[in-house]
Amino acid sequence: MPTTRGYAAMKAGSPLEPFTFSRREVGPHDLLIRIEYCGICHSDLHQVRDEWGGSIFPMVPGHEIVGTVDRVGDAVTGFRVGDRAGVGCFVDSCRKCEPCQKGLEQYCEDHLVLTYSGTERDRRTPTYGGYSTQIVVDERYALRIPAVLSPEAAAPLLCAGITTYSPLRHWGVGRGHRLAVVGLGGLGHLAVKLGAAFGAEVAVLSHTDRKRDDAKRLGAAEFFTTSAPETFSLLSRRFDFILDTVSAPHDYNAYLELLKTDGTMILVGAPETAMPLEAFPLILRRRRLAGSLIGGIRETQEMLDFCASHRVAADIEVIPIQQVNAAYDRLLRADVRYRFVIDLSSLA
Repeated sequence: MPTTRGYAAMKAGSPLEPFTFSRREVGPHDLLIRIEYCGICHSDLHQVRDEWGGSIFPMVPGHEIVGTVDRVGDAVTGFRVGDRAGVGCFVDSCRKCEPCQKGLEQYCEDHLVLTYSGTERDRRTPTYGGYSTQIVVDERYALRIPAVLSPEAAAPLLCAGITTYSPLRHWGVGRGHRLAVVGLGGLGHLAVKLGAAFGAEVAVLSHTDRKRDDAKRLGAAEFFTTSAPETFSLLSRRFDFILDTVSAPHDYNAYLELLKTDGTMILVGAPETAMPLEAFPLILRRRRLAGSLIGGIRETQEMLDFCASHRVAADIEVIPIQQVNAAYDRLLRADVRYRFVIDLSSLA
């Protein structure tokens, strides 16, 4: 079995530390991917701290994985040794339920196999993620990374990119639409880039003014500070769509009032506590409040190809794995613009 080096949290809230474990043998349909880069997602921090409950320890986080195929199984047809490949938030699913049959594996109704802090299809064997030197995955759950994308900047697309792309594509956001992006962080900065690439007029709603210049550079036409009391009255009934990327508690009802009649607000951020929701902001303008997860394998590949053709990639800061705990501390302070990516070469 392939011996793998990585970094793991041994219990909830503990610092990550060196950890050696075994991957499964490469089966007929499997790829062995040598990991080069792995993005740090805010959900990694939530999981390590067990803030959502159900975390499995020891935990090797990481689900924004890019590397090179080092070995292929005998029945593999879509990849060759030397290909650049990626792995996102899940590495398998039941393959039989209606969502899986429709290419919506992220909504698998039986057993979605998360890339880390999950269990394999046997529901017993723990999964370990991308803060490690290699991963074994069925080729049906691997992604092709277009050559025009730098591997380190492509890594966050496998979670943050598809999390924002999928709802924009599903609800048909594009030319003639006004889109508000709430929050300009790891998710929000890609939402701005993708919304602009789709042809929408993008506005950023941020708590403070300090990212105004960044928002314009990323493609936003407008920027508004939500801490200013006049902002919500100024923007009343202005937007066709709102993509809410914020995971801190905030007032959904106030943001719903910024939608036009028949407008849609889509949640991709996940606050730890329940948010109150009133009926009248929805009823009086036939507005919709919706949610979206990531995307299936087919849509994630579509997203990567779209990003390649429109030259969309994440704004990143690359760090060696040995600095991961410092990066977590900085992430808690929102001290990154806009995504940390781990260079795994020092573990090779």
